[in-house]
Amino acid sequence: MSLKLGTLFLIPNTLGDHAREEQLAWVLPSETITQTAKLKHWIVEDAKTARAFLKAVDSVSPLVCTIQEMQMNEWRGAARNAKYGDTLKPADLLKPLLAGNDIGLMSEAGVPGVADPGAELVLAAHQLGAKVKPLVGPSSILLGLMASGLNGQRFAFQGYLPHETHERSARLKQLETESKKLQQTQIWIETPYRNTAMLMACLNSLAPHSLLCLGMDLSLPSEMVVTSSIGEWRKRYPNEAACASLQNRPAVFLLLA
Repeated sequence: MSLKLGTLFLIPNTLGDHAREEQLAWVLPSETITQTAKLKHWIVEDAKTARAFLKAVDSVSPLVCTIQEMQMNEWRGAARNAKYGDTLKPADLLKPLLAGNDIGLMSEAGVPGVADPGAELVLAAHQLGAKVKPLVGPSSILLGLMASGLNGQRFAFQGYLPHETHERSARLKQLETESKKLQQTQIWIETPYRNTAMLMACLNSLAPHSLLCLGMDLSLPSEMVVTSSIGEWRKRYPNEAACASLQNRPAVFLLLA
């Protein structure tokens, strides 16, 4: 008789490292924390931060868990063994499932597979016939949408926008046109050190009456969520120097034309 396959648990993480232990009760249900603490096999982005999270949830064995890291340079499920450094494919990473062991797929921040690596591993688990169990936790995209006051019935997540100035401006105008046509909230994220450049691009490229929401440090003590017209944003932040306080903070941008 073949052994029953293990379950792939999709484990959400906090949205920042600040006071992680204090955040847990605020952002993760008790059942999510309890299940997380039981798991001994892990697929993660970074072993060091994963161990810090496991320590925070009072894992049964955070220092002896089997932890394998995903390769972040491809976002295609390639991974490496955290101990030996050899490249692994999704099927290799999921081998513990075949032996009846449960595996946790942990996000670096937020939830796995949503603006985050892991989708290819989840698909591979489905192809093996294993059960996939998503657990409840914070998503900056949904938190930002909830708090924005923009259209939550029709929205689209765009990932990262181009970095080159001309291409970024053209993409913003395209998203504004689509938003107006479909009455659809457009959502995207940016690398924190580019927050100022992105906001300035929005203010220089979009129409005065379009609505822009900026959600920063969501779920953290320093959380900020502001929705205003582009015209009002221009008054608030007339130049890059005025945006200094926005730099290097995890952010999500939302637009409704």
